[in-house]
Amino acid sequence: MSRTADNGLKIVVVGGFGVGKTTLVRSVSEIRPLSTEETMTRAGETVDDLDGIRTKTSTTVAFDFGRISVDARTVLYLFGAPGQERFWFLWDRLFSGTLGAVVLVDTRRLADSWYAIDRLEHHGTPFVVARNDFGGPVHTDEQVREALDLPDHVPMVTCDARSRASSKNVLITLVEHLHHLSTAGRGTSAELTAEPTAVTATPARGSTPQ
Repeated sequence: MSRTADNGLKIVVVGGFGVGKTTLVRSVSEIRPLSTEETMTRAGETVDDLDGIRTKTSTTVAFDFGRISVDARTVLYLFGAPGQERFWFLWDRLFSGTLGAVVLVDTRRLADSWYAIDRLEHHGTPFVVARNDFGGPVHTDEQVREALDLPDHVPMVTCDARSRASSKNVLITLVEHLHHLSTAGRGTSAELTAEPTAVTATPARGSTPQ
């Protein structure tokens, strides 16, 4: 692995609390990932929604960082965003200079993904959606798209964030999506270097499938 590269591309992995962002970055990174995980305490139980993830014992408090080489000249720098609402103020800064994003979703807690999609659309940042398999409710792609109010042109894949091969497939899907947007003349995002705007309240979005 080369220590330097001609092209360094920034990718952000976002999603709700406990969807597997840290796990995905760890599984795919070719370097020892930087992690800002801290042990969860009883005090956090009154702040963070643990419904469906009661076994979770640690949480990201800033961001995760990893790296994966695309080829000899190009590398992806991966930033995993914190999922709790109290850390959302960090997201707009993380999005600055981002080429594209992965929205990781848990079908047991689809509503937790609405904010991530809204912020990416606000910034004009291209993204793909990855359904992390937790063995929860079985929904069709159409049901998930409807619940997330997801446009047809946004790719959606199923993954296992614990698997390096599966996580790499998610990143390949994103890179292919960015290439398609670029060649189609839509661009990836001209506004990414602009000053981020203030975080706004989460608007209503979609409905969770039953």
